[in-house]
Amino acid sequence: MILLAGVLLGTFAGSAFDVPAAQPQRKAADFSVRWQPTLPVNGSPVVFCVTSRVRLKSLSGKWLTHEVFFSSDSQGKVWYGIAGASLETRPGSYSLDLKAVAAANEELSLQKQIRVGKGKYHSIAASVPKQFTEPSTEQLREINQDKALKEHAFARVTSEREWADSFHPPVKAPISDVFGTSRIFNGRVQSVHQGLDYAVPEGTPVAALNSGVVLLAQPLFFEGNCVVLDHGQGLLTLYMHLSKIEVKEGDHITGGQKIGLSGGTGRATGPHLHVAVRWQGVYLNPATLLVLHLP
Repeated sequence: MILLAGVLLGTFAGSAFDVPAAQPQRKAADFSVRWQPTLPVNGSPVVFCVTSRVRLKSLSGKWLTHEVFFSSDSQGKVWYGIAGASLETRPGSYSLDLKAVAAANEELSLQKQIRVGKGKYHSIAASVPKQFTEPSTEQLREINQDKALKEHAFARVTSEREWADSFHPPVKAPISDVFGTSRIFNGRVQSVHQGLDYAVPEGTPVAALNSGVVLLAQPLFFEGNCVVLDHGQGLLTLYMHLSKIEVKEGDHITGGQKIGLSGGTGRATGPHLHVAVRWQGVYLNPATLLVLHLP
């Protein structure tokens, strides 16, 4: 496991919400909000924990213009939700806006400022076959078909929680490239690495980071043999360049279950595993997600 420079990880931190002055038909209640990592940066996933002294029937949130979906314990007093700050998020404080309905149908509206810092990322140069930087007309057609396929799959956002407990690495291997790296292919095409690369030989079993539903399982031009898992609450994990896919779309997967074998298919300089984390259209740092302590 790696810790990116500038990404500070730790236990939940935070303070009690300041509840606005009394309003008609609203009841003041003691709330607290905590989050991991303690100091999120651009590109970081964030897990919010909201605790209430009274039982809540529902809790919803909004942060960085995205909806945050929450699930609760059996008592309806502790709620967890996953969110994230994109690489493009500027350093600053951003309001987490929460709306709750208590057991007696009393409405509560609460806010908390969450500060986002600036992560430190670097750049590298790489060489790949010319077809991946200068595709032919036929290859462009395939790329556009893949784009439409991915857009359709990524449009799925479910509020229900599929993930259970903490997320775990897909393989036991060194990390060969980290999230957020700017990459220049063949001296011309620039992109940002939006996941983690694991240095594994072809044929290495690849495990699901957590429980979820198989959203996509097929070969794509750039990604090669690719599996996408939906963990609920808008969170997806992607596994690319596989030599073999061993699950099918619609399958329910448990954390640690084998979903395929590593390889070097698609735009790859050699055999390895690329894992990405996507939340509501935003790519996030898998390394951060993998060290969060979740219930």
